[in-house]
Amino acid sequence: MEILARAYPGLAFFLGLLLGSFYNVCIHRYLSGESIVFPGSKCPYCSHSLSWWENLPLASFIFLRGKCRSCAEPISWRYPTVELFSGLWAFGLAMKFPLNLTAGPMEIGWEWSLAIFGVHMVVGGILIVASFIDFDSYILPDVLTLPGAVLALAGAYFVLRPTLGWPSLVESLVGAGIGAGLFWLLQFLYRKLKGMEGLGTGDIKLMLLLGAWNGWMALPFTLLAAGVTAIAGYIVYNRMNDTEEPTMVPFGPFLSLGGMLYVLFGDWYWAYMGGGM
Repeated sequence: MEILARAYPGLAFFLGLLLGSFYNVCIHRYLSGESIVFPGSKCPYCSHSLSWWENLPLASFIFLRGKCRSCAEPISWRYPTVELFSGLWAFGLAMKFPLNLTAGPMEIGWEWSLAIFGVHMVVGGILIVASFIDFDSYILPDVLTLPGAVLALAGAYFVLRPTLGWPSLVESLVGAGIGAGLFWLLQFLYRKLKGMEGLGTGDIKLMLLLGAWNGWMALPFTLLAAGVTAIAGYIVYNRMNDTEEPTMVPFGPFLSLGGMLYVLFGDWYWAYMGGGM
């Protein structure tokens, strides 16, 4: 049993890679308007049907040297990026909430650890898919953000103690209200002052999800992390594209990243701030 506990992070990473491959299907087919079930995976350039070994997460990209085996067109870097990010997310959760197979009455048992892992994986997967759709289309689909918010609230409803990895139901409800309300106010003020949209409604619904997921106390960290990473991403993007023209960068992916970072490192943040969760 101890071997299983030690192997847990590695197994979680492998699971994350597999889920990342599925996330890529969801992202691509949402943008193209196709079903996520049929047809099978194929090259977007030559429609070459991919065999199983051409669909291996990360490994196929390396074996194929980033090109389609049939037409030699380059494979988008989005595919290995999503898979690796999903794998690292799963690995981070497994390290954060390790399996304790010999837990005592007052300790977190393996059942609770797996429950937390499972719900965080689903919410994180929703955020990954929504973020990469947002990168390509500047759209955060309601079909992802709203069910994600409901799932986050459901997790809070069944929580035993907030310190075990999830905020209480009250904290989730307040977080959802403050997060969505703050961004609605920013959208309203920007429209009044500038006469144009500066913040999408999708970001408001995303903040509803993030506030429900981590509770109201996580919002300062989430917004700070989102702001810092968005600025860094903007600078890197402009330098890579060698342009000084203003570039429209979606904020949703950075908000999602801020929320995910809080799940993994929120306790360190509160220890640094001198508080506790």
